[in-house]
Amino acid sequence: MVMQEQSRRLSEPLQWGRREKTVVAVLLSALALAAAGLGAFALTSGAPARADCVTVTFASTLGGAQIHGCGQQARRICASDGQLRAIAQELLAACRRAGFPYRVTGVASRTAPARN
Repeated sequence: MVMQEQSRRLSEPLQWGRREKTVVAVLLSALALAAAGLGAFALTSGAPARADCVTVTFASTLGGAQIHGCGQQARRICASDGQLRAIAQELLAACRRAGFPYRVTGVASRTAPARN
């Protein structure tokens, strides 16, 4: 007798009652509200980007490296007069975006063949 009842119960699809549906709706609403709050926080927080900053990311012996400076420090980086030859093109573009002069001196083109 018991096995027949269990067989019937297992063959029928599960039915959710009002209580289960309410719990799922409350959980989904709380999740949506938390996601909206987190999104609003992410959009409104943080400092605005400065126009006088120079940032260059490049390959280094230990992986990726970064040169970053704002204001006077960015001016000094851009006034390095081509001392950073390995990243001259990237640094030139970053200095131009920041509005600082940068002069590339003595840097060979990347496509030029090496001379022996």
